[in-house]
Amino acid sequence: MDTTNKRILCRIGLDVLILICVLFPVLCFFLWGEPYKRGFFCDDESLMHPFKESTINNFWLYMIGLVLPVCVILIVEIIQSHYQQRVTNGNNTGRRYVFMDYEIPDWLLQCYKKIGVFGFGAAACQLTVDIAKYSIGRLRPHFFDVCDPIMPDGSTCANSTNHGIYIRDFRCGSTTSTARMLKEVSLSFPSGHSSFTFYGMVYLAIYLQCRMTWGGSKLMRHFLQFAFIMLAWYTALSRVSDYKHHWSDVLGGSLIGALVALIVTFLVPDNWFNWNTVWPTDPKKQK
Repeated sequence: MDTTNKRILCRIGLDVLILICVLFPVLCFFLWGEPYKRGFFCDDESLMHPFKESTINNFWLYMIGLVLPVCVILIVEIIQSHYQQRVTNGNNTGRRYVFMDYEIPDWLLQCYKKIGVFGFGAAACQLTVDIAKYSIGRLRPHFFDVCDPIMPDGSTCANSTNHGIYIRDFRCGSTTSTARMLKEVSLSFPSGHSSFTFYGMVYLAIYLQCRMTWGGSKLMRHFLQFAFIMLAWYTALSRVSDYKHHWSDVLGGSLIGALVALIVTFLVPDNWFNWNTVWPTDPKKQK
């Protein structure tokens, strides 16, 4: 293996290692993390909602927030590559990359860059959310339905003596809730669904603004951007209507996801994203 191939493998290996370093704490939180045990008031009506199944379950969450952006990036980069080849009559004057005597297509290289940055941002967004979830331990709106708390003396919230006092010491007496449900009931803030979908859709909207060009319609790009943002918006709203989160949880998660997407796309090199296509510079102000 020559020096060039080793260099490419080292760069890919380093990227994968960095991604694993961010994802490993996320896995640790999921498997072994214990949320902060927050107390409650028995007459807190915001925690008395019934448990409902998610409108946007985990399968659709990953389809919207992960698979959809990756597929869109692949399609756009392949189309862009074919368009450039047609314009230049197949004469690629840019830098070429060869690995194992195989010339790497330009679209594949661009996809690696865009999807790699997207994946790192998604992992960083999830880790940010998990740190907040496990540190704050906010109770979900369906807390009483899922937990059915029992006090050390055997009393419950049905006893009037427990009303009006802040209860810290309790255990969940529900026989129908799984261990995972009892753990999740303390992970309300911020909303993971909202942050994940808003990250993916805001990243995708910025990506389309920078990379998608089509003379057939000036509104097509903006229509797709609007549709993607509305997917994230609907997902976030469903978390409130499903009583999975309080409205402030959804707001916090949405802001985290959008902010991480903006930071990730702003910090990448200029040859990955051309920000002049997002906020064009006034030629008169250029020196």
